[in-house]
Amino acid sequence: MGGAEDSEPPLKRVKESSGELSSFSVNSFFFELRTSSLGDPMPRPLPFQGDGEMVGRKGLIRKQEFIKIITQSLYSLGYVKAGALLEEESGIPLHSSIVSLFMQQVLDGRWDESVATLHEIGVSDASVKSASFVLLEQKFLELLQKEKTMDALNTLRSEIVPLHINMERVHELAASVIYHSQCVVSSQGAPSVSSRLEILEKLQKVLPAAIIVPERRLEQLVEQALDVQRDSCVFHNTFDSELSLYTDHQCGRNHIPSQTLQILEVHKDEVWYLQFSHKGKYLASTSKDQSAIIWEVKENGEVSLKHRLVGHQKPVLSVSWSPDDCQLLTCGLEEVVKRWDVHSGECLHVYEKPGVGLISCGWFPDGKAVFSGVTDKSICLWDLDGRELECWKGERTLKISDMAITNDGKKIISICKKSTILLLDREAKFERLIEEDEVITSFSLSEDNKFLLVNLINQEIHLWSIEGDLKVVSKYKGHKRTRFVIRSCFGGIEQAFIASGSEDSQVYIWHRSTGEHLLALPGHSGAVNCVSWNPVNPHMLASASDDRTVRIWGLDCINLKCKSCHSHCNSNGNSNGSSTGNSNGFINHSRKAR
Repeated sequence: MGGAEDSEPPLKRVKESSGELSSFSVNSFFFELRTSSLGDPMPRPLPFQGDGEMVGRKGLIRKQEFIKIITQSLYSLGYVKAGALLEEESGIPLHSSIVSLFMQQVLDGRWDESVATLHEIGVSDASVKSASFVLLEQKFLELLQKEKTMDALNTLRSEIVPLHINMERVHELAASVIYHSQCVVSSQGAPSVSSRLEILEKLQKVLPAAIIVPERRLEQLVEQALDVQRDSCVFHNTFDSELSLYTDHQCGRNHIPSQTLQILEVHKDEVWYLQFSHKGKYLASTSKDQSAIIWEVKENGEVSLKHRLVGHQKPVLSVSWSPDDCQLLTCGLEEVVKRWDVHSGECLHVYEKPGVGLISCGWFPDGKAVFSGVTDKSICLWDLDGRELECWKGERTLKISDMAITNDGKKIISICKKSTILLLDREAKFERLIEEDEVITSFSLSEDNKFLLVNLINQEIHLWSIEGDLKVVSKYKGHKRTRFVIRSCFGGIEQAFIASGSEDSQVYIWHRSTGEHLLALPGHSGAVNCVSWNPVNPHMLASASDDRTVRIWGLDCINLKCKSCHSHCNSNGNSNGSSTGNSNGFINHSRKAR
């Protein structure tokens, strides 16, 4: 199966290197080869011991089925000679002679003969009817396409209708004759081997698998095994490309970002919020020091200062990345929203409303509009130049509010009351409410827009399903929250984990599906206000704290045999700084506003 240099037959090469295989158990691999001069080896078929022979350590696998799906897989992969050789050597044909004849008749378009042969295969009447319908439908369509209308009509009346199944489809076929509709046959194309292979695929679905082995059955079984291993792996956080068939898959704790790789010390006061860009190339953080910072994530994973954004007159509450990551919104505390160019750091526009303050910000999915919550409890939508497009008045949001919009732009989500989240359908003018028993402090929308992660004042985080019926599907406990707004996020491969800040200066991580608490990451010296998981790199997590620092978390370098992975980044660019103390004297109005 190799390249041009592999001039010797595969089995001959194996035989000549058999000394290297002496350590393998050969109880089930004895075979004899007969060769003539230097020609291809001729396998001597082994006697077949019947359908009941089992293989495998637990004796759960029928040998005949096992050999057949291996043979079918070889043919599917294009190894026709190898498949034929396996059939010959094992004495187990992939299909019986009658089934092989039936399949060839289908490929040749000999529909009457294939229907007759179908009755000789020995399957249930229901299977015969279903398979006959597939065959006769194709016969009808090909006759109609050849403009043999009377023959097609006769097939429909005398062969298809008497089957008494799938009558809705029968009516569609009849309509194609009566009205000369092309819609039924337009997608069929001229009769060909490829179109008839599709008929065989349809037949595989209606005939027992023992008659025609399902296409790529071995690949399906292997994928199922990998899925089971992956789903049962509590710490699973690796890409599918890293899964191997050679060993059982099992991630350890060291596959979760738990090691401090960098401490970013540029902010001059408490860091309240941070968020990675959609493509994971940038990180933005906001602070009580009235600034926001854009950090750049280098290819080697190092995070460095790109721009320090100044101009707000109050602490910066939050940020929002444009869909293409080229622009950034920043929102001051009951102040204004500013739009920045990520590459230059230039302020492009300021959004404001006379007499009221803005409290949140976000992008419309097409990147052509922005929205914000307002202190008068309304929600406003602007174009990029600041022209107001829509405004939803009434009790739509609170002064302390997170906001989100679904990827299709149809639903706006906001906290409208202390314990209630509003799901506003812009197009249908329809509202739904998520009602909690406790005060809601923040929320986060999942990447697929199907779930909402809700932080509560009672030190619980609830995962709500918002697709279909609204319901809580999981709860997470263990972190500390008594006075401040603490934010959580989804993260990891397929967002399989939940991370949250905590007032005990730690980052908490749970398994999303089970709710099991996995890790508590120490390191900060003040409350951890916000966390963000890199959406592209599942091994990178960032946290923002009252200790004025941003920490970048990565994999456990010692266990993963990394040589060096820890560094500091401070405002002077050196590496000898340490985090400063947190200012607990400022905990009243401004802290509550977070």
